[in-house]
Amino acid sequence: MSDNLVLEMNNILKTFPGEVIANNNVNLKLKKNEIHALLGENGAGKSTLMNVLYGLYEQDSGEIFIKGEKIKISSPKDAIANGLGMVQQDFTLVPSFSVAENIILGIDRIGFKPNYKKIYQEIEELSEKYELNIDPGAKVWQLSIGEKQKVEILKLLYRNAEILILDEPTAVLTPQETKALLKTLRKMADEGHSIIFITHKLEEVMQITDQVTVMRDGKEVGVFKTSETTQKELANAMVGRSVILKIDKSPVKKGETVLKLKNLHALNDKKMMALNGFSLEVARGEVVGIAGVAGNGQRELAEVISGMRQLESGEIYLKGINVCDISTKERINLGFSFIPEDRIGTASCPNLSIQQNLVLKNYRNKDLNDFGFILKNNLIAENAKELIEEYNVSTSGIKQKIHKLSGGNIQKVILARELTCNPDLILAVHPTRGLDISAIEFVYQSILKEREKNKAIVIIAGDLEEIFTLCDRVAVIYEGKIIGEAPAKKEYIEEIGLMMAGIKTKVEGGADVEN
Repeated sequence: MSDNLVLEMNNILKTFPGEVIANNNVNLKLKKNEIHALLGENGAGKSTLMNVLYGLYEQDSGEIFIKGEKIKISSPKDAIANGLGMVQQDFTLVPSFSVAENIILGIDRIGFKPNYKKIYQEIEELSEKYELNIDPGAKVWQLSIGEKQKVEILKLLYRNAEILILDEPTAVLTPQETKALLKTLRKMADEGHSIIFITHKLEEVMQITDQVTVMRDGKEVGVFKTSETTQKELANAMVGRSVILKIDKSPVKKGETVLKLKNLHALNDKKMMALNGFSLEVARGEVVGIAGVAGNGQRELAEVISGMRQLESGEIYLKGINVCDISTKERINLGFSFIPEDRIGTASCPNLSIQQNLVLKNYRNKDLNDFGFILKNNLIAENAKELIEEYNVSTSGIKQKIHKLSGGNIQKVILARELTCNPDLILAVHPTRGLDISAIEFVYQSILKEREKNKAIVIIAGDLEEIFTLCDRVAVIYEGKIIGEAPAKKEYIEEIGLMMAGIKTKVEGGADVEN
């Protein structure tokens, strides 16, 4: 093992019941002062490999070396003792505890009676050194998502972790928070830490990493020096074929208004105001992106448009008709299609077959039943086979239960159902969240085909890259209302990021928004 290597994973094999090979003799090498990206489609084996490294799984065979010493990691406690730390996508903080209490939680050396004066000083020194700027006494429930991310990193630094594993660390951050985090990670690497960086965002990989390991089907298929590769080469390695994610859009041709939202007010599940005067208009032939930090009313907005949540006040017009007091079924009949964020819980019936899920919206169609209740299964089956082929759904057949499909294939079934009913308005919420790069490519192409058909489309997404790819303009939601608008172009990313943080910013080409 080279003196410069701090971590070496050799021939890691991990299988699960049913002869599922998650890691097939995978190798990974991490150097001191290095940020090393781990890329791959969903199911490629990235998370399994990191769970082996962090002691959540134990490998069937293979060896792990840290600083040249062969070690056995049977639990996260073993990993932490060997200088490893991991920040997972779902934070593990206690909301009612302070920042300091969360950081010291579970550390044996703290003792029964913590010396908080000393602990605060140590946290403040770490915070200042790495420009994390967190108040040790603040309660976690009071913090933003970006600040919670900083607390998770401080936890690792306070435990003297030298090797950090970060799983999708920028997924829910504003552009400014992302920029600050990447700067912090680079500083940490330059000062002696080594970082494994799991992300789907190839631009971040190119910006911050030194090396990239690409995995596919449980194997590592290539190790690339970041300065000597391209986004296209990495994407192709992940999928095994050429991938096009930068899609050229024709100039927008706006028609008449299809959706008009006027001064919407709605409560969340905690009976607190989630939509607080939200107004927006969407016309035929345009894709409007709703951007914002999670928790600013996006979920409630989708639910009131679809009829799943009651309005406190305000008006919703679909093709000029006030739909506030009509059912979801009646909105569908008016030409509304909905692609929810939750594919399993909301968008599909997981225990029904693909065939049955595809007919959920139009089984009442007189062409598909006799006397209103006897379904013509032969026609339904024929329709399902055609859609499976058209949308390239990978399945054993039309009777396969939908919950047994991958996330990408479930999303294709939902798209097939929602886009083939000739809608006038399409609402898609995080349409590619959790999908691999090939499924993302398919979703992008499917949505933009509908734009060419003169549909009105609303995309609610947290990923600005997705919004820039799909949308013609972006409206930023903050605390339940639109704080500003801008053209969906990268040159406005700073202004959009400021609006996501609650700072109203005037943008040339953006609509004026009333306070």
